[in-house]
Amino acid sequence: MYILIFFLAHWFLSLFCQTFFLHRYASHKMFSMNKPWERFFYLFTFITQGSSFLNPRAYAILHRMHHAYSDTEKDPHSPHFFKDVWHMTMHTKDIYLNYAKFNVEPEKSFRGDYPEWKLMDKISDMWFIRILFGVLYLLFYLKFAPTYWLLFLLPLHFFMGPLHGAIVNWCGHKYGYSNYDNDDHSKNSIPLDFLLMGELLQNNHHKSPNNPNFSRKWFEFDPTYPVMRFLNFTRVIRLRKT
Repeated sequence: MYILIFFLAHWFLSLFCQTFFLHRYASHKMFSMNKPWERFFYLFTFITQGSSFLNPRAYAILHRMHHAYSDTEKDPHSPHFFKDVWHMTMHTKDIYLNYAKFNVEPEKSFRGDYPEWKLMDKISDMWFIRILFGVLYLLFYLKFAPTYWLLFLLPLHFFMGPLHGAIVNWCGHKYGYSNYDNDDHSKNSIPLDFLLMGELLQNNHHKSPNNPNFSRKWFEFDPTYPVMRFLNFTRVIRLRKT
C-alpha cells in the first residue's frame, strides 16, 4: 500500500508541476504570479521531479519550438520522424541539453521571459543531487516494498519527468481523434489522458495554445484547469484573458 501511494503521489505531483509550471506557465504564460510564488513552484517542481528535474528555461524553449514546427523535421520531438519512442526521446534530450546545460541562446523568435533561478538550476543539475534522489527512492522501496519485484518500478521514478514528456509527445501526435485541422498530427488521446492531467488533449491545445483549458467537447476533461481556477480565485495566480 505504501509503495502504491508513493508511486501515485510521485506520478501525479511531478506531472502536475510539468503541466502547470513548465508547460502552462513557463512555456505559454497562461497566467502570471508574483516572484515568491514563482520561486515556490520552481522549488516544488524540483522536489517532485527529483532526479529527473527539467530546467524550466530549456523546457519552454523546446516547447515553443514544438508549436512553431509541429510535426515537421524541425520539431524537436515529433514521433513521425523516429522509429520508436526511445530514439525520439534521445533526440529531444540532445536539443534540451543545448539550452539547459550549455546555455545556448535559441533563435530570436524563441527568446522570451522564462522563469529562471540560477542557484536552483545549478543545484538541481549536480550529479550528487540527482543520485541522492535516486538513493532516497531506493531506500523507500527497500523499506516498504512487500516483494522485491516492485524494485523494477524504480526506473520510472528515476526518469519521471522525461517519461511524462515521452508519453505525451509520442501518443499525443499518433493516437486518438482530432477536433480541429491544425496542419499537423496532433491528437486527443482519450481515455489515456486521465493519467496525464489534460496533457494528451494535444489537438485542442495546438488549436488554441494559450487557452488554459485543454478540453472542448462535453466528454473531455482537463483536470489541471479546475486547479488553476482555484489558484486564480485564491489570488495565487492571475489567469490571462483568452
